[in-house]
Amino acid sequence: MNQKSGLSQEALQTSLSRRGFLVIGAGGTAAFLAGCGGGQGVGDTNTDAGGEFSGEYTGPAITLAYWNGFTGGDGPAMTAMVKDFNGQAEKITAEPNTMDWPTFYQRLPAASQAGKGPDVVAMHIDQLATMAVRKVLAPLDDVAEQIGLAETDFTGPVWAPAIYNDQRYGIPLDVHCLAMYWNQDHFEKAGIAEAPTDAEGLDEACKKLQEAGYSEPMWMPNLWPAHIMFLSLLWQFGGEPYAEDGSEATFGSEAGVSALTWMREQIDNGYSPATVDADAQYLQFKNGKNSITWDGIWQINDLQASGMNWGIAPLPTIGDTPASWASSHQFAMTSQAADDENRSNASKEFISWMSDQSAAWAEAGMIPARNSAREQKAFTDSPQAALNDYLDNLHFLPPIPGLGDVTVQTMEVAVNAAMLGKSSPEDALSEAQDNATQLMQENQEKFG
Repeated sequence: MNQKSGLSQEALQTSLSRRGFLVIGAGGTAAFLAGCGGGQGVGDTNTDAGGEFSGEYTGPAITLAYWNGFTGGDGPAMTAMVKDFNGQAEKITAEPNTMDWPTFYQRLPAASQAGKGPDVVAMHIDQLATMAVRKVLAPLDDVAEQIGLAETDFTGPVWAPAIYNDQRYGIPLDVHCLAMYWNQDHFEKAGIAEAPTDAEGLDEACKKLQEAGYSEPMWMPNLWPAHIMFLSLLWQFGGEPYAEDGSEATFGSEAGVSALTWMREQIDNGYSPATVDADAQYLQFKNGKNSITWDGIWQINDLQASGMNWGIAPLPTIGDTPASWASSHQFAMTSQAADDENRSNASKEFISWMSDQSAAWAEAGMIPARNSAREQKAFTDSPQAALNDYLDNLHFLPPIPGLGDVTVQTMEVAVNAAMLGKSSPEDALSEAQDNATQLMQENQEKFG
C-alpha cells in the first residue's frame, strides 16, 4: 500500500495505531502530566500501601474501581477474568472501566488528583515510571511480599523494568513481543520447509518466494511497527536505545546504524515497496498479498479469526544475538487506594487472584508472565507457546519518566526518514539521538 511520503511531525504522531499506543504511550502523555503537579520524585509516597494483608480481604463489602485499556481483541478475555473474580470473591466487586489507551493515560492523573480515580489499574510497563513520579501510583514492594510474589515467579526480563527509584510499581500480567509470521501456503509453493532463523535464511526465503511469484514477500513499514522492529534489531546488534539513568539517548550507535541499514536494504533488495504506511504490512499479509511479516503477538486472535494458513516463530537473528522488543501489561495500585486500608487490601486480593489465574489471559493472545501460568494447558496449547523458549531474549525499555514522548518525537522520526529514503540511517539517527538527549535532560530537570 503506497502512501504519500511527506509527513509532518503532527501527522506522524497521529498515524500511530492503537497498538502503537499500547507500546510506547501517547506522544503527549509526558507533556500532559507535567501540568499535574508533583515532580519531586517518589520519596515521600506512601510505601506501606494500606497496612498488612493476610492474603484475604476481611473488611466490609466494597466495590473496586478497575481501569484498563483492553478495548481490542484482548477485551473479552479480561472481561471473563473479572467476571470469574467477582463470582468467587465474597466481599469484593471489581467494577471495570475500559477505555482506549490514550484516553486512559490522559484521564488517570487528573482523576486521581481529584480523588475520582480508580483503585487498581492495568497499564503498560513503560508508563509506570511516569505515573510513579507524578505520585499517581503507590509502590508495591510490600504488596509483592504480602501476596507472596518474587522475581523467580516470572519470566526473567519482565521483573526489573517495573522498578523505578528502587521501588516496585507493577505486578506483571503478561509479556508481549514481536514475532515473525509467515503464510504457510506461500512457503509450501516456494518449497520452503521451515521458518528462517537468521539473516541468510531470511534472504534465501525471500528470493524463493519471489521465484514462486510473490514479488514483494516481506513489506517493511516506515511507520508503526517500524520503530519496534528497529529496537529489536538494535538489541540484536548489541546496542542499547537509552542510558539506564535517563541521561542520554544511544540509539544512534554503530549498532543502531546497522539495524536501520538492514531494514532499508529490504526495500533496496526489492522485497518491500518503498513506502508502507502504519499497519499496512500486516493488513496485506492477512489478505495474502505478502508472505512474511514481523508484528506483535496481539495479532494472533485476528489471524485465527481470518482463516488463513499461517505460522509463528521468534524473530530471525539478523545481528549477533537473539533479541526482540517487548512490553508488558502490569497491575498497579493507585496512591488514592493506598490511603484507604480497605481499598488497599481489596486491591491486593484482586491483583493476587488475577496473577494466580493469569493462564486464562493466554486467550487474549498474550504470554502470561507468571511461570506457573505458562505450564497450564491454556497457554501450552496456544499459538504463542511457540515463543516460550525465546522469553529470555526479550528486551524492555528502561523505566525513565517521559520516555514515551521522547521516542515518538525522535527515534520514530529517524526511522521514518531513513525508511522513506529522505536521509541516510546514520544521519537520521545522529540528529534524532541529539534531540532525544536534549529532551531527556529536560525531563530530568522537570521530573526530578
